[in-house]
Amino acid sequence: MASLLGTSSSAAAAILASTPLSSRSWQSQGRKFYGGIRVPVKKGRSQFHVAISNVATEINPAQEQKLAEESQRPVYPFAAIVGQDEMKLCLLLNVIDPKIGGVMIMGDRGTGKSTTVRSLVDLLPEIKVISGDPFNSDPDDQEVMSAEVRDKLRSGQQLPISRTKINMVDLPLGATEDRVCGTIDIEKALTEGVKAFEPGLLAKANRGILYVDEVNLLDDHLVDVLLDSAASGWNTVEREGISISHPARFILIGSGNPEEGELRPQLLDRFGMHAQVGTVRDAELRVKIVEERARFDKNPKEFRESYKAEQEKLQNQIDSARNALSAVTIDHDLRVKISKVCAELNVDGLRGDIVTNRAARALAALKGRDKVTPEDIATVIPNCLRHRLRKDPLESIDSGVLVVEKFYEVFA
Repeated sequence: MASLLGTSSSAAAAILASTPLSSRSWQSQGRKFYGGIRVPVKKGRSQFHVAISNVATEINPAQEQKLAEESQRPVYPFAAIVGQDEMKLCLLLNVIDPKIGGVMIMGDRGTGKSTTVRSLVDLLPEIKVISGDPFNSDPDDQEVMSAEVRDKLRSGQQLPISRTKINMVDLPLGATEDRVCGTIDIEKALTEGVKAFEPGLLAKANRGILYVDEVNLLDDHLVDVLLDSAASGWNTVEREGISISHPARFILIGSGNPEEGELRPQLLDRFGMHAQVGTVRDAELRVKIVEERARFDKNPKEFRESYKAEQEKLQNQIDSARNALSAVTIDHDLRVKISKVCAELNVDGLRGDIVTNRAARALAALKGRDKVTPEDIATVIPNCLRHRLRKDPLESIDSGVLVVEKFYEVFA
């Protein structure tokens, strides 16, 4: 060792390079030196231990879904949300009929907007998908089926089908357009020399929910991409020699604080419904919210168990409403009155008419009826129209008073 230290650095390096790895440690009084650090040695036991993790094992889809649910953060139960009935109703109606077009939730900070949206995960029903398909293709509906799956079915191939819960995809504010829309698969390009498409968040959200928190702070070009896909139901990617279209039919949910800025009117129009959330003023309700939140933070599992029966009841109600939706009817004279309200309020386009009809039918299905009543329309029409009245970008969104007044005038 002394002779080694007395040599130059280049000579020492040459000696080390020629020395076997097993003899590059020096033992002195039951200790070994590794890189100048003295480590105690126990005879008969190796100094280095290798831990192997992430070993691939075969599990069935049901076990995989259960493991995924257990690994997720505990979610606050939807049934435990106190107040905010308008927001909860808009969310439930969109789950029952995704064609309503999503919901924009605006309100004060700290009013439970994000908590309520994320609590919707437990209530989402199961859907049939093609196993292994990145776009969650529907085996029974070609409108939400990828081109590859459609070609395989036309050629007579039998594709495996499985059931999975509807996805909820969070879109962070810092996401890039490539991550949202999808891009070229660099790994396959380097290893196999082929141009392959790597699906983005829009593909993952197909037939599910795409949630954008603080949507009014999202870059305008990303908002345009999202709303265009939400309206057409398809996402088209043209880049790096790749041209691909895939289904992107999802429920778009956005939330934000109006103090941080408003969305442009033409973008607001793409959201099917608009919910306004205010701070709870009742002292008793505020105390109840604080106590419930404290219970959840103390023991999330026990708190969720206490609401399990209510959650299951609400989930069954949603499943029944989704199954009965196609049988719900709305009289012609009610349709005419809805369109008259839209025309007299000078609502641009026909989205207001369409969304109001769909939301009223979804509400009737939720209540277990097969026919829409004027009361159903009165409940949903402010949420469907008030964000479509604003013409000046500097003007604030109407609270719904104008819509209610015009409704009672037309439906007198």
